[in-house]
Amino acid sequence: MDSVLSGDAFDGDRPGSRLARSLTANPALADLATDLLRTDAALADLDADEASCVVAYMGLVLYPPGATVFREGDASRTSYLLLILNGEVSVETAAAAGSSQVTISVLGPGNIIGEMGLIDGSPRSATCTATSALQTAGLTRKSLQRLIDENPKVGAKLMIGLCKRLADRLRGLNDQLQLYAQLNASLQQQVERLSGRSRF
Repeated sequence: MDSVLSGDAFDGDRPGSRLARSLTANPALADLATDLLRTDAALADLDADEASCVVAYMGLVLYPPGATVFREGDASRTSYLLLILNGEVSVETAAAAGSSQVTISVLGPGNIIGEMGLIDGSPRSATCTATSALQTAGLTRKSLQRLIDENPKVGAKLMIGLCKRLADRLRGLNDQLQLYAQLNASLQQQVERLSGRSRF
């Protein structure tokens, strides 16, 4: 059990925290992580050697079913990302302040969560909950910095891949906002038509 950490014990780069041993201590999981990093859901631009290099800086982090992986608005545990190896995560957000959580997606193996926090340290933007027993590979900001110092080419490619993922999400959000604007305009026209009829 020394080679893994429960999600509760893994708090990224907080001073005094215990960090998981490298995934390379478990060759089968290291191979799985290397393969998953190269999928479209993760960072397809990495070749096998580059993905293997990144995996050498990652640690195995486990969560039991029902565990909160990230909590929306949490500003204290933001200095790491997780690659899902096995299991699923439900991603939820509050539609408005004080409202209940709305599930926006369910993510499985090969998906990366928490990359925004890794990059900018801002509070978590959504709540992620383990819907089953969850195995993840964690990359902390300190480990990322070591990767960049020791393997700058791979570190740069990793950062470009993460930035591309964020850009894709922003484009997707823009598409959703345009659809929302169209629906809103259509509803407004319907309301105006109904209001005009009600005057007679």
